[in-house]
Formats: sequence, C-alpha cells, structure tokens
Amino acid sequence: MLTALSIANIVLIERLELDFAAGLGVLTGETGAGKSILLDALGLALGARADSALVRQGTDKAQVTASFAAPTVDTPLATLLADNEIAIEPGEPLLVRRTLKADGGSRAFLNDQPCSAALLREVGGHLVEIHGQHDDRGLLAPAGHRALLDAFARADTGAVAAAHAAWRAAEAKLAAAQSALDDAARDREWLEHCVAELQALDPQPGEDAELSEARAAMQKGEKIAGDLGAILEAFEGSDGGPALLRGAARRLDRLAGDHPLLAEALAGLDRAIIEADEAETRLREAARAMEYDPERLEATETRLFELRAMARKHGVQPDELTELTGTLAARLDAIEGGSAGLAKLEAAVADTAAAYTHAASFLSDLRSKAAARLDAAVAGELVPLKLDAARFQTLVERIPAERWGPEGIDRVEFLISTNPGAPFAPLAKIASGGELSRFILALKVALAEEGGADTIIFDEIDRGVGGAVASAIGERLARLAGRGKQLLAVTHSPQVAAKGAAHFVIAKSSEGVVTRTSVHALDEAGRREEIARMLSGAEVTDEARAQAERLLETI
Repeated sequence: MLTALSIANIVLIERLELDFAAGLGVLTGETGAGKSILLDALGLALGARADSALVRQGTDKAQVTASFAAPTVDTPLATLLADNEIAIEPGEPLLVRRTLKADGGSRAFLNDQPCSAALLREVGGHLVEIHGQHDDRGLLAPAGHRALLDAFARADTGAVAAAHAAWRAAEAKLAAAQSALDDAARDREWLEHCVAELQALDPQPGEDAELSEARAAMQKGEKIAGDLGAILEAFEGSDGGPALLRGAARRLDRLAGDHPLLAEALAGLDRAIIEADEAETRLREAARAMEYDPERLEATETRLFELRAMARKHGVQPDELTELTGTLAARLDAIEGGSAGLAKLEAAVADTAAAYTHAASFLSDLRSKAAARLDAAVAGELVPLKLDAARFQTLVERIPAERWGPEGIDRVEFLISTNPGAPFAPLAKIASGGELSRFILALKVALAEEGGADTIIFDEIDRGVGGAVASAIGERLARLAGRGKQLLAVTHSPQVAAKGAAHFVIAKSSEGVVTRTSVHALDEAGRREEIARMLSGAEVTDEARAQAERLLETI
C-alpha cells in the first residue's frame, strides 16, 4: 500500500511530502483548492500520459515519487518485477518515480532503475485502483472481471489451466505426427525407389576406404610388376640367392669346428638365410596384393564409382550410405505403421479434451453459482447508496469452442441497469460519474478482500448525495478499509470525512502573483474545524462545530 508521496513542481504544488497509513484516509478542501492536482500527480507516478502542462510554470522539471510497502512474494506484482529484473530487497519499499520536463520529455524509474512508461503503468495497475468521474481502470475493465469472480468463488483455476495445457500438447503431437505422415506419404514412391536402390547396392561401413586402397595398390602393381618379377627370379632356382647361401652353409658346417671364426661365419650365414626367406615371403605377398588383374581392377573401380555416385545423389559421404538406408527404410515403414500411431494420438486428444471439458464445465458451474451470490451481495449494498432503482448482474456465458483457453469456457462481465426496464449494460456505460463510483463501491464491498490493488482511491464518490446516503458511503468506505485495504477518498461530504482514520486538507494560497496548493494532515481539533466548515460553509458556527463533534463521535 501507499506509504509516502513526494511531489515537486506539479501545477500549483511547489513541494509536498505526505505520509500515509493503512485504513481510510480522506482528502477535503474548498472547491478549486487543487484536489484533482494531487490525483493527477499520483497518476503521473503510476504511468499516466505525461502532459507537460503539469509542470509548474517557471520551472523546467516536475517530479513525483510514490513509496509503497514491499510487495508480497509469489504475487503477480512480485513476478512482474522479477521478470523485468527490478530488484526488491526484503522489507524495503518499492519506489515509483516519474520526472517530467517542461518540453514534454519524461522518464520513469522503479527503485531508481530506469524503466518504460508501459512497465510503470502495468506496475501501477497492481498498486493502485483509482475510481473517479472518468475512470477507465480497475473494475471497469471486463478483462479483469473473470479473475474477480473466480476469487470471489474461491475457485481453483489451476486444474483447468493444466488440463488445457495437456489438451493442447496432445493436439500438437497429433498435428506433428500427421504432418510427418503426410510428408512421407507424398514421398512414398521416391522412398520405395531409393530404399530398393540402396538395398540392392548394399553399402558396407568402411567399404569406400577399402576399395580405394585396393584400387591404388593394383594401379601401383601394374607399374612395378616387371621389377618384382626380376627380384623374385633372384630368389628362385639353384642359382638363386637363397640356394647359394644354403650350399655355402652346408660346406662351412663341415669346417666350422676347425676355428672359432668359422663358427661365427656359419651363424651369420644362418641369419642371412632366415632373412632371405623372410624377404622372399614378403615379396611374394606384395606381388599377390599388387597383382595387376585388369578384370579385378575394373570390378573394384566400378563398385567404388557406384558407391560415390550414390553418395553424391543423396548429398552424403559414402560411409553414411548405410545409415541413410536405415533412415529411409524407417520412413517407409512409418507410412505403413502410421495409421496405428495416429489412432493412439487421436485417442489421447479425445481423452485430454474430455478432461478439459469436464474441469472447465465444473469451473463454469462454480462461476454461475458465485455470480448469483455476488449479484445478491451487490444488490444489498445498492439501496443504502440511493441506487435502489438500479440492478446489477454478473454475466457468465459460454464462448465458442475455438476460443476456449486456460481460463475456461466462459466470458464474464459485470453489467448494470440504472432504471427500471432499462437493459443491462457494461459498467463503463453509466452516464453519471457519481452513480459509477457508488456502483464500484458497492461491488468492492461485496467482493471484500478478493482481488484488486491494496490501495483504492475514490474521487468524489459522494458527488450529488448527502445526509443518510453520504453516511452510508462513509460507513462502507470504512468497512472496506478495515478488510486489509487502504482507501483514500476525495470528498465534499462531512459524513464521509468523519469516517476517516486520517484526514488531509487541501488548501490554495496566493502571495502576489504566486499561487500555491498545500496539503496538511489534520489533528483531532483540525478535523473538527474542517468538518464544521464543510457543514456550515464560509462562516464556521458553534452549531456546526457541535454537529462535527457528533459526526466524529460515531466513528
């Protein structure tokens, strides 16, 4: 709720510092003293349109700062601030500030962090409701009526929101599956051709590298076949190197015992024979691997070119053809099994739709029953407020199925009829501003603590009424303020002013050509004198003071 308001250079207000508390606060003053200026200044701080005409003449900048008690955690306001990275320290106030230049430029701040006017206006809507002669906020907006009725009904809307989310998720899965199936069905002929072609080719992982290596080896073998043949001839026959080495080893073996050096020579010959045999083995293996066979080379190249051509056709690497075969085959299989999958998804959509309809219908019944109770409660408040000819109706009607949402299946709007036989119309269509304010007061009292901002301002709610009606208005304002709300009422009625827990008087003074508006909190004596002035007019009489005393004693 509002705890303090600081105003500088707004029209006739040069500088003003006010502190506020919970309960009902009343603002009074003579006509033209500047009560509307105070509300305009607060409206500016809450995001109203920046009008340079509000800047006090002779100054270049105006500023309004409003301090509010720290918002409770896990509330829409706390979430809004967190989503916009506005830091709130535990137990610290929320400061709302707006500056306005004479040339029309303005800046907005939340806890000294710059913000947009749109965000300031959204935050302001959570902080303060202003009801007056030209009110276009608060209870006049049909968009908020459903939430107010749900709060009055103590309805749990979370189940409906969850059921709607599940329904929409099931529909999304069905749509995605149907789209995928449609895409696959359109490509069926192409898929059948591709899968048959790939399966006939039967590509194997790593085959491209193996074929490339074999092809390169055979191409090299063609070039070195003659050299390999000549080398192998040196190893073959009785005149070959290995044969000669063995013959020398046999002769030396007979002589090896005659001298140690001969034994060492024999060992070297044995090693040479082993190495020669090993070399011959490797040469023959290489000759076989690099054997130039034109038919084998052609077959290898044909297979390699087929693999690479298929890879280019599908825009993949040759080693990815195996995976591609599986993927395309799976898409083809999906066409065959798609109908069964769709049937399951369609059943899920039907089940979640039924669950949503059940939950939303239950909520709709709660709303209808609560609407009847709310209509009766508001009707009970209208007669004392001199609105006995008026009727109030909470409209709860089904909306088309295509507009069903997480909030349910209903449209909710508060309607009124101000005269017997007149049709019901939206709250905002009331012709009289005084009637509008009293209707809103009746509705707020009926709703009690359900929904709305913690601070509510009524601007001249008592316009055009007096006596018992004004007293009834004051009593209801005080009752509403006693239910956890902070109310500020701009009033001309002494009966309403007497119900306030705090009383502020707005006065205008002139010094030469300089005119100023000031606001002061009144003590008990000051309150009695101000209420007496409101009762008697220009000259305050003892009788008026006595009557003011009696009004104050009824608080």
